[in-house]
Amino acid sequence: MSFDDAYGALTDHDDDARWAYGTGFADPLAGVPTAIPDGVDRADLAAYCLMLGDDALIMSHRLQQWVTRAPELEDELAVANIGLDLLGQARLLLTRAGEAEGSGRDEDTLAYLRDPHEFRNVLLAERSDDDFAHLVARLLVFATWRLALLDRLAASGDPVLAAIGAKGVKEVTYHREYAAQWVVRLGDGTPVSHERVQAAVDAVYPLVGELFETHEVERRLAGRGIAVEPASLRAEFDAVMAEVVAAATLRLRAATAVEPGRGRDGMHTAALGEILGEMQELARAIPDGAW
Repeated sequence: MSFDDAYGALTDHDDDARWAYGTGFADPLAGVPTAIPDGVDRADLAAYCLMLGDDALIMSHRLQQWVTRAPELEDELAVANIGLDLLGQARLLLTRAGEAEGSGRDEDTLAYLRDPHEFRNVLLAERSDDDFAHLVARLLVFATWRLALLDRLAASGDPVLAAIGAKGVKEVTYHREYAAQWVVRLGDGTPVSHERVQAAVDAVYPLVGELFETHEVERRLAGRGIAVEPASLRAEFDAVMAEVVAAATLRLRAATAVEPGRGRDGMHTAALGEILGEMQELARAIPDGAW
């Protein structure tokens, strides 16, 4: 299919009134069986998909806040594309959550019409960034953890989660490499850039502990071959982070343990309320609107 201009490509859609994302792309789940696997608790599967989907959705929103603030135009495009990758993952996961719970909620309802205590993302995703060094340090931690998770999720007994994992590995590999390159560039750069990225790493590391706490939902689904045990990701995460930090001439502080299940159980910081206030304003004001 060809178009005379870029706008024509953007606006070419069938029944999807939302042209801003997702049009003109092949369905990543085309041909994938969508039936819930036998013996899998639907409520657990829905909760797990919300966890992974909310991580991606909230991190994506934080990234888009940097689109006009990055050091160079090339980085604005890179950050925007990383945000879109995560938004795409969020859409697939929230849709799967809605299918699993069977209550008729779709991706839009789950994204725009839930209150903060109903979100299941880790606190790392909602944290704000003081400067670009904080952004890339947080992205490095997030992408290193998520890449290890998605790589294992590609072997899930749920065909939909397996497809999302396989697709996500290709995307998040780039996210991790982009963030790692910037952390090394800043860490091994000027005294000022080194100081800033070291402060960023120090600030984000207390949030690392939560990433490897296993929630009861994850434990039950992992036992059935559906989910990934977060604790199993720690060795790979530590090895990658140690390699990047050494190349950047930085040091790592010990990760601070957090209360198990804090974000996963809906206990968030004020930052999430601020994000949702911005993200959900239009959808809540015009709940039946289409754009």
